[in-house]
Amino acid sequence: MRLELLKWPELDAVRGKVFVLPLGSLEQHGRHLPLMTDTAIVTEIAGRIERAAPQDVVLVPTVWTGHSPHHDHFGAISLDVRPYMDLVGSVCRSLVGMGARKILLLNGHGGNDVPTKAALREIKSEFRTIQDLYFVYAAYWTLASDAFGHIRRSPPGGMGHACEMETSVMLAIHPDAVDLREAVEGGPRNEGKYRRLDMLHGQPYFIVNDFHELSASGTIGQPQLASSAQGERFLEAAVEAVLDLIREVATWDYQSARRSDT
Repeated sequence: MRLELLKWPELDAVRGKVFVLPLGSLEQHGRHLPLMTDTAIVTEIAGRIERAAPQDVVLVPTVWTGHSPHHDHFGAISLDVRPYMDLVGSVCRSLVGMGARKILLLNGHGGNDVPTKAALREIKSEFRTIQDLYFVYAAYWTLASDAFGHIRRSPPGGMGHACEMETSVMLAIHPDAVDLREAVEGGPRNEGKYRRLDMLHGQPYFIVNDFHELSASGTIGQPQLASSAQGERFLEAAVEAVLDLIREVATWDYQSARRSDT
């Protein structure tokens, strides 16, 4: 079900379902991909999830802007940490007010990670008297990391930003928005194990970088390896991984969790 298509009297009937809130961004994605890439991909994944399980999922419209100050050099619409936390918190409060008790925030942009988690910690504290309330946060590429590892053609360092995966998916869903003639390999892929940036191989430390310090083109990875067929495989893997999480979240309840402790 799609939240925006429901009438208010229908909200009572969907309270027990998993509400899926996609989180995107509007930021540069190299010379070959559009600014909407993160939002387009996470919206596509979420839409496929809703179509696969319309009776189990309530799909919330995508939050199209994110926390992207590291992309300002090239171009982005970015919210600072506090405004982004307030935005996410306000949407979640509204969903709780509608009766939602299981809310999955499905992330499509890495920069959203820290402020989203902080926002959920705040709002959970506000609603701690509601014992059956779950706020779940996950990035689709993390959930599907094993499958993505088998699908990818690039070595570690080849999938970072505007990379093989994102370019492949955009070729599958918005081919007219992709200009492969401008796709170039970018990023510090071969500058030592602690400088290798890859969405499936996270760094064991945190460092603050602006994107132009890492890549002259705004790309990290190997977009030249992309294809629409690969994109469809990445999409299918992401959808199945997120659905697997949703199926389990749908079964969670605090009473069962408490009984398991006794």
